[in-house]
Amino acid sequence: MASTFSLILVVVCAITGVIWCLDKGIWSKQRAAKIAAARTQSAGHLDEQTLAKVAPVPVWIEQTAGVFPVITFVLVLRSFIFEPFQIPSGSMMPTLLVGDFILVEKFAYGLRDPVTNTKFLETGEPQRGDVVVFKYPLEPRLDYIKRVVGMPGDRVIYRDKELMILPKCEQQEGKTCPGYQKLDTQFEQRGEFSQMGAPLERYTEQLGEVSHQTLRNPYMPDMSDRYFRQPGAADDEWIVPEGHYFVMGDNRDNSTDSRFWGFVPEQNLVGKAVAIWISFEFEREEGALLPSWIPTRVRFNRIGGIT
Repeated sequence: MASTFSLILVVVCAITGVIWCLDKGIWSKQRAAKIAAARTQSAGHLDEQTLAKVAPVPVWIEQTAGVFPVITFVLVLRSFIFEPFQIPSGSMMPTLLVGDFILVEKFAYGLRDPVTNTKFLETGEPQRGDVVVFKYPLEPRLDYIKRVVGMPGDRVIYRDKELMILPKCEQQEGKTCPGYQKLDTQFEQRGEFSQMGAPLERYTEQLGEVSHQTLRNPYMPDMSDRYFRQPGAADDEWIVPEGHYFVMGDNRDNSTDSRFWGFVPEQNLVGKAVAIWISFEFEREEGALLPSWIPTRVRFNRIGGIT
């Protein structure tokens, strides 16, 4: 389903495009014919400024001619190349913070029709460790951002704050499939971030080819009683269906992700988050006069690529 803004862009582009084409193909030729006739009748005695008044370009056509290229550029850029997003929550801390504005590469996982979201050109697939934006499966009007943990066919376990993956493996003669692989993690720091007054622990985690940071709250249980239940699997284990992905937030104890609502269908993917183009901080003292939506400072040190 297309977003409202995408649909508006397509409609405006179509309307202005039709008007632009009609003007270029029909109306401008009619105006030129009138000017040519006036020039002949005056035997060349009228100057160009006077001749232009014989068949002036209507204001609404002139404005449309200026709007159409701009709308077309924005539509192509936003639908097929890059789209900006704002990070609204802390579920991807410490990788992404509230106030980060990111660029999402729209062509990373295929080009899609901006109206129907139907893929018409294959360009790539998500890789383990990618940070992806997708339509929330339970409410497709909402955009979520998480990290790809499980690929189609994988078995994923999250137990005692440890992530284990059994990669998909086709049994073949002479080939031994590996068992569960516990991700390599390394403790980095405690207390840099906090949640409800509790200091969080920051770890470096190796997920596929990607090394990234995660946060854990050592005082919060896994809440496995709220996990998404999949028939034939344990409460904290999931088998990723074909054409789907298992995603998690880097802030492991403050993220509503695949552990709680299931898998992300391939058709829900929007794109790959590739860079922070600007980052604002909104923290201020209680009772401050400025509205909460006005930034207090720009975090220039956060501008750059996302891993």
